[in-house]
Amino acid sequence: MRLTLPVTFGATVVLLASACGGGPEPIPLTDPDSLAAAEQVRRDSVASEQAVRDSVTRVQAEERVRVRRQQEARQDSIMRIQQETAAVTEMLSSRIHFDFDRSEIKPEYVSVLDAKIAILRANPMLMIEIVGHCDERGSDEYNIALGNRRAIGAKQYMVDRGVSAERISTRSMGESQPLVMGSNEEAWAQNRRDQFTITAGGDGLVQPGI
Repeated sequence: MRLTLPVTFGATVVLLASACGGGPEPIPLTDPDSLAAAEQVRRDSVASEQAVRDSVTRVQAEERVRVRRQQEARQDSIMRIQQETAAVTEMLSSRIHFDFDRSEIKPEYVSVLDAKIAILRANPMLMIEIVGHCDERGSDEYNIALGNRRAIGAKQYMVDRGVSAERISTRSMGESQPLVMGSNEEAWAQNRRDQFTITAGGDGLVQPGI
């Protein structure tokens, strides 16, 4: 009887263990549902990464377009300013001419001076010089004085209409710088003149009324 109990107890343990199954069976690694779920996770991850890359690429492309448009707009603005400055400079440099031995402003040149006044008003930093010239007839001393009267006459016309005298300087070159070579009335008429040049404030000029 003493030997029977241990044997019976051991057998009972074995039977119980067998009946309990020894714990749950492991999930097969080849379970179709698990594989499908893993594949979907992988695809979602790849799609998410691709979406991020696409977003970065799109933002970079948009930034390049924005920068290019800014550069083009800046270049267009610079070009417009340069073109307008050139046009205003040309208007300002137009000459006026005088009768023989005279310094009065001829009626046909009043509008030319008025246009210059408008330019000076539209560009407060602009300063100019008026240089008087003569034809070859007369002495050097007389022509220097006559050229000076011609320059001062144009300046006074502009000052009388509101332009500050400090913005306009004058000098005379007499007969020393003829515009047209020749000893005839056609050449002399061209050489009796005032010339206008910019001395300061000539960058970024604007046209009157703009």
